[in-house]
Amino acid sequence: MDPQISPKEAVLVTGGGGYFGFRLGCALNQKGIRVILFDINCPAQGIPEGIKFVHGNICHFSDVEKAFQAADFTCVFHVASYGMSGREQLNHRLIEDVNVRGTVNILQACQRSGVPRLVYTSTFNVIFGGQVIRNGDESLPYFPLHLQPDHYSRTKSIAEKKVLEANGTVLERGDGVLRTCALRSAGIYGPGEQRHLPRIVSYLERGLFRFVYGDPRSLVEFVHVDNLVQAHFLASEALKADKGHIASGQPYFISDGRPVNNFEFFRPLVEGLGYTFPSTRLPLTLIYCFAFLTEMTHFVLGRFCDFQPFLTRTEVYKTGVTHYFSLEKARRELGYTPQPFDFQEVVEWFKAHGHGRSAGNCGWESCVWDALLVFLLGMAVLTWLPPSVILSL
Repeated sequence: MDPQISPKEAVLVTGGGGYFGFRLGCALNQKGIRVILFDINCPAQGIPEGIKFVHGNICHFSDVEKAFQAADFTCVFHVASYGMSGREQLNHRLIEDVNVRGTVNILQACQRSGVPRLVYTSTFNVIFGGQVIRNGDESLPYFPLHLQPDHYSRTKSIAEKKVLEANGTVLERGDGVLRTCALRSAGIYGPGEQRHLPRIVSYLERGLFRFVYGDPRSLVEFVHVDNLVQAHFLASEALKADKGHIASGQPYFISDGRPVNNFEFFRPLVEGLGYTFPSTRLPLTLIYCFAFLTEMTHFVLGRFCDFQPFLTRTEVYKTGVTHYFSLEKARRELGYTPQPFDFQEVVEWFKAHGHGRSAGNCGWESCVWDALLVFLLGMAVLTWLPPSVILSL
């Protein structure tokens, strides 16, 4: 047990049923901290001894109040969010409810219950909206809300502002004020990650990973789940009085600190599972048009079947346009030191769960997807080409 941790400490993790929230809760539990996980979905894994799970909807204040009654919390880790990728990005109403209303509910409950610290899990997207950013820092302004390419990024920006503006709010119970900070995370990876990696592997198994796109020199960033866990713990400590409340009211960029081309980052996963890395490279603008058409297809077919958009326009920007940020502030003020990780543990996790070349689906489903991809790419080409060229065809 960390000697600096008081056995009386208790924390609430919203979104504790999800991949990162659960990993964070388990890591804090191992440090001797009492952990309560709060989510609308139960964790996929068994809950370790010493951790309590409270079922509830963050959008309902009565559920939030119930969760806050589970202990006298010294810190809340507000991880819960919705609409990051895939078809979830297109459900604007639920995105607004979870990301904005849910955050307001958590802040109100912290104030009423006398919780002194809150760490908010934010995203690069509050700053990035498709523009090139190289080694950016926390002095950069928020990307204008009316120009944000998707509702998730827009609502996360609104929520982060509310969290940081709540810093210094006088607590209704006990003495003192609420101290808050925000960690702007890169895309998360690690063994057992439930959102992005399974989607990529499913595309591999369906034979859909046929091309890459954009400039091969474009660079983006990722963060291993254990590095993000480390950053959250350090941020909560940096909100304490013995650290001079140094993180109070502050945002921090968090990543592995290794800018890399998006597709090269996933090459070890593709080849490690026995698949061939595609050699075809398509223009970014063409794929953006393709993504627009897949979103329109989802709008039509999503009402009748469980249709997952192959790509959204926001995902095209996030994977194909250079944007990476300096870790200097997080290193200096939090003591954050990202550890090196590779994809081998991820590859082994997928193999252990029955994935790999032999698990590929080459049947009728692959043919249907091939036909749909060819059609959408053809339509994208027509959308992308100048009218004069189309008329001459």
